Amino acid sequence: MTWTVWLSLLAACVVISFTPGAGAINTMSNALNQGWRRSMWGVLGQQAALVVHVAIVAAGVGLLVSRSPILFEAIRYAGVAYLVYLGIRLMIARPEPAPDPDRPIPREHAWSIFRRGFWVNLLNPKAIVFFLAFVPQFIDLDRDPLPQYVILIGTVIVVDILVMWFFFAAAARPFRRYTRQPRGQRVLNVVFGLLFIVVAGLLLMVH
Repeated sequence: MTWTVWLSLLAACVVISFTPGAGAINTMSNALNQGWRRSMWGVLGQQAALVVHVAIVAAGVGLLVSRSPILFEAIRYAGVAYLVYLGIRLMIARPEPAPDPDRPIPREHAWSIFRRGFWVNLLNPKAIVFFLAFVPQFIDLDRDPLPQYVILIGTVIVVDILVMWFFFAAAARPFRRYTRQPRGQRVLNVVFGLLFIVVAGLLLMVH
């Protein structure tokens, strides 16, 4: 991969990562509920899903998904259902009482945060189709594809981690103080729950 191609890849990754979507909403929600540092577990889960997407495209399965309406729709509806589930779960979540200095703040297990981030990104057939169109532009089939795929996925992951953690998660930090009171938690949970459902609706309507 030449420097010119890599710089084009870098620019594309930056634009893609800054485009708001379910991953950004999930990252901000995690940052609000679990703190900026622990939101990294969700970001890492999302990166694991991106690796799977690129592997699917590299193996040719992405082409099968894009050309099979039944398979595509099955994955799409599963993604929609999962986002709606996350939205409803947030909206009906019981707010935590005001913090007690003598009682430790309950924290979600890191694996649970990671797993949620993974499924949020994985259950998106549009991502498979997108990578199907995106990846070939940066892979020269006349050369060994493995090093090129390593550079590509490495670039995608590094850029997405930086954008998700230092932009979207950091953007949620000023609102963290509202989570200290039940009323603030309720409002933020409803807002982010609705955002999950809106993204699910967009995934359902856009073909």
